[in-house]
Amino acid sequence: MKIKYELLKNDNNARYGILHTNHGNFETPMFMPVGTLATVKTMTPEQVKECGSAVILSNTYHLWLRPGEDIINKAGGLHKFMNYDGPILTDSGGFQVFSLARTKDITEEGVKFKSHIDGSSLFLTPELSIQIQNKLDSDIAMSFDECIPYPADYGYAKASTERTIRWAKRGIEAFNNENQSLFGIVQGGEYTDLREYSAKETVKLNFDGYSIGGTSVGEDKETMYKMIDDAIKFLPENKPRYLMGVGEPIDIIEGVIRGIDMFDCVLPTRIARHGNAFTRHGKINIKNSKYKEEFTPIEEKCDCYTCQHYTKAYIRHLIICGESLGGTLLSIHNIRFLIKLTEDLREAIKNDCLLEFKEQFINNYLKK
Repeated sequence: MKIKYELLKNDNNARYGILHTNHGNFETPMFMPVGTLATVKTMTPEQVKECGSAVILSNTYHLWLRPGEDIINKAGGLHKFMNYDGPILTDSGGFQVFSLARTKDITEEGVKFKSHIDGSSLFLTPELSIQIQNKLDSDIAMSFDECIPYPADYGYAKASTERTIRWAKRGIEAFNNENQSLFGIVQGGEYTDLREYSAKETVKLNFDGYSIGGTSVGEDKETMYKMIDDAIKFLPENKPRYLMGVGEPIDIIEGVIRGIDMFDCVLPTRIARHGNAFTRHGKINIKNSKYKEEFTPIEEKCDCYTCQHYTKAYIRHLIICGESLGGTLLSIHNIRFLIKLTEDLREAIKNDCLLEFKEQFINNYLKK
């Protein structure tokens, strides 16, 4: 079946709802852990589920190269291949366009770029992106787009935004998986009129859900929030709204206040591997010598597996020694922290106290 979004409650623009999927029904707003190569780095699927995960994200470009979509298809699809029984969203490869391709290699037909593995020449088109995702058999596939860099001049942003719409139409024509849902992506850079144009034209194509892309690419926070504001007012109330690549706690809160339902980011596992942890009083670096004899959890009131069983001193020892368990334990905590944040945001929406929650959270988080 296609996913369905059920809006249950508003607190101004913020939304509390249920996402109905082939792999269960889940509350929104939600944070989606990123499993780029069909794994959330250093964690088992069971550990990810224990953190309260719903949807997780995998990367079309990376799985296309290794092990290949045909192997995953033969395994019975991505869920069986990686043993994750919750919903999975696959991105389109569009962000790799942004990070790997040169501007001159982006054409109407598609994008030419070199493999990050062996330097071989690759060519990704809207049709190929969709065909790969159809074979991966994720619950949600993403339309192929170009992530506009920041800053970009108006002419470039306009041409890119218009091309992304044309690519979206081509992707719809190529789409061929009746059990999978397809999301459109709103682009437009930092330009208000282009965000409006992109949102309206993308909505006309009647996707199953909508994503706001092209944020968190180097712009300041106010510009990011304006990009969301400029697009979200034109997205339908009865379909899910997804902000791509955003995982800083305060940004998640600001996104929810503006009406975003779904977030993803590699940040919680990436910073974990470098010894960093989210706390309600800001990020900490566990490698700091002051934690050498701290025989207390990362956060006293945290309900994650790590905080229930291990101390900062032990985790610091693991990280300093290069033991992979250290990255696993910090990843568990960081993933749980962001999922718990979205759980708290849902309660705040239900209780009509979201702005009070925001103020209290930010006061604590930024306190030095």
